[in-house]
Amino acid sequence: MRQQIAAANWKMNLTYVEGQQLLKDILDENIETTENQLVIFGVPFPYLMMANEKVNTLKNFYVAAQNCSNKKSGAYTGEVSVDMLKSINIQYCIIGHSERREYFNESNLEISEKLDLLLGAGLKPIFCCGEPLSIREAGTQNEYVEKQLRESLFHLSAEDLKNVVIAYEPIWAIGTGKTATTEQAQEIHAYLRSVIAKQYGAEAADGISILYGGSVKANNAKELFSCPDVDGGLVGGASLVAMDFVEIIKALK
Repeated sequence: MRQQIAAANWKMNLTYVEGQQLLKDILDENIETTENQLVIFGVPFPYLMMANEKVNTLKNFYVAAQNCSNKKSGAYTGEVSVDMLKSINIQYCIIGHSERREYFNESNLEISEKLDLLLGAGLKPIFCCGEPLSIREAGTQNEYVEKQLRESLFHLSAEDLKNVVIAYEPIWAIGTGKTATTEQAQEIHAYLRSVIAKQYGAEAADGISILYGGSVKANNAKELFSCPDVDGGLVGGASLVAMDFVEIIKALK
């Protein structure tokens, strides 16, 4: 069975003390995961080491950076390199989030460069893709997300692709309270998997985890995750509430 993943994305929220308390409240629930279930905390850069210390002895619990530079090193003040993340034993990194694409004008090429650096260093990218409301209303969401995959992912070997997690984000459903219906979520997840199958074959497509990321909440996670091609969620606001995120973890297949 594919890995089923509950990934928290704290974004630019919480003080250090608040972050410590949130992790404590979640971990104090002593959640038991099965072999195919992972829990990942995407925390701000200053909290990476703290979070890693709290989860690194726990089976199937990991920490992710929320971004990385597309440059290996050099005079890029304020940037964080993949090698820096590796040096503090971070194993996952979110790249291509819609907020990075929109607010920081990140291109598919730039995201592709980050992907290559991460995989080259042995880190696992959580690659985000998804369409804005205008594209959804025009009915061209399939072509839009396929272009994102082709321009950022499809230069990879099938072996490298095994180390990538995909997170589909309907941008119109992030922080808006709107959520794709289970039918909409399943339809586009299945489409993404079919695009991967055409490029890499059915076995590769069947093995890659595709997460849903658009207003996942404690009260809709189980229904969303029950879709055959939805392998968990990339969770924003609900991951900042301990018991909500606990319920989302428990909703994994």
